[in-house]
Amino acid sequence: MSDTATDENVKVRRIQTAPGIHDILPKDHEYHTFIKKVVRHRARQAGFTRITTPVLEFTEVFKRGVGEHTDVVEKEMYTFEDRSGRSMTLKPEGTAGVIRSYLQHGMGSWPAPVELYYIEPHFRYDRPQKGRYRMFWQFGFEVIGEDDPALDVQMIQMAFKIFEDLGLKDIFELQINNIGTLKSRSQYKEALINYYIGKERSLCEACQDRLHKNPLRLLDCKEEDCSILSELAPKFEAYRSKEDKEHHEKVKEFLEELNIPFKENDRLVRGLDYYTQTVWEFWDKSTGGQNAVGGGGRYDGLVEIMGGTETPAVGFACGIDRLIMHMKQNNLLPPSKDNIHVLVAQLGDLAKKKCLRIIEALRDRGVKTVGSMGKASIKSQLKLANKHQVPYALILGSTEVREGSIIIRDMKKGQQRHVAMDNVVEEIVKLIGEDNLDKYTPGEVSLGSSD
Repeated sequence: MSDTATDENVKVRRIQTAPGIHDILPKDHEYHTFIKKVVRHRARQAGFTRITTPVLEFTEVFKRGVGEHTDVVEKEMYTFEDRSGRSMTLKPEGTAGVIRSYLQHGMGSWPAPVELYYIEPHFRYDRPQKGRYRMFWQFGFEVIGEDDPALDVQMIQMAFKIFEDLGLKDIFELQINNIGTLKSRSQYKEALINYYIGKERSLCEACQDRLHKNPLRLLDCKEEDCSILSELAPKFEAYRSKEDKEHHEKVKEFLEELNIPFKENDRLVRGLDYYTQTVWEFWDKSTGGQNAVGGGGRYDGLVEIMGGTETPAVGFACGIDRLIMHMKQNNLLPPSKDNIHVLVAQLGDLAKKKCLRIIEALRDRGVKTVGSMGKASIKSQLKLANKHQVPYALILGSTEVREGSIIIRDMKKGQQRHVAMDNVVEEIVKLIGEDNLDKYTPGEVSLGSSD
């Protein structure tokens, strides 16, 4: 058989996205755009400026920042060697990269605290399931340089304000805990290990591996036997220092002052090693921790772990994909600015030439305009207008070109009238209304603008 021969019985594999990775189609982009707009608005109100760190970092950034014995680093990272033999990783979370950038660019000399936010894709080789993907979008906020518990609460309040803007405030329940300083947590870890020794056979395989590497994670395992054991495990409350207790009490006081309901959860530890003191998550009230939409906490030791000086910090992140899922489940539709105002239908080359200028003039005035430039009949073009749910259509044929006029058709009423071609832009603007135009002035740059 010739090398160039093909086997007709061989089925060509369909090209598609990898498991857990999906396209964001136009309808979902309406949700993404709305959520990003809300996040940017709240960030600007509070004086946060935007940062974007690379999707690809040296693996050491996450091993050191997230914790070498966390599930994220051991099981979930997309890691590979580049052509120079350097270990590189697609970022699985945002904070480690932000702190790397904070140190690399000398942000410690900026006025404190440094307040940053991001909206970015992240990557984890996790088991794909509802609301959980291997490529997922998050927004996050970081405050670096202050250790006041009021900042912990302001971060929580920021999240609730965003949920409120999205119509989701009553969907989530705030779970909080205090896991102390590195010193008090070290004492607690030792107590946990002593408790679990001799009970290894009752632990799931993952928890058997975690016992000596990351014992705090045994507390939030969802396996039935592990969950029963964790209920009887020593409580962190007995190992909190005076400093830990004072910090936790102030956090609760500030939450009550802001009328933010919360539930204390002594098994909440979060999955990343860098957390200290306050940790929190936002749980779906109907399904609990299995569908946490996001969370955060204080990470006072991370800057030092990454090579800097001792610097307090706090932050949180939320999953955009999960927020969209909740919006859809609760029939919350994002406001859309993508609705087309006008479709321009034409017949003949002479009419097409005139339409090109009319379309340009309409768009320059802020009228969202679709030009039907194919060879279809006027009837077919008007069907396209109905498909786009366009309120008005402009119809231009050879007769109208000769007369210097154009037809404006009200698609809903089925009524139409002739207007002078020179006046059509102003006529359409009147019909659409100045407040509904998509106004944009190219080149209008404000000096000092940061976003």
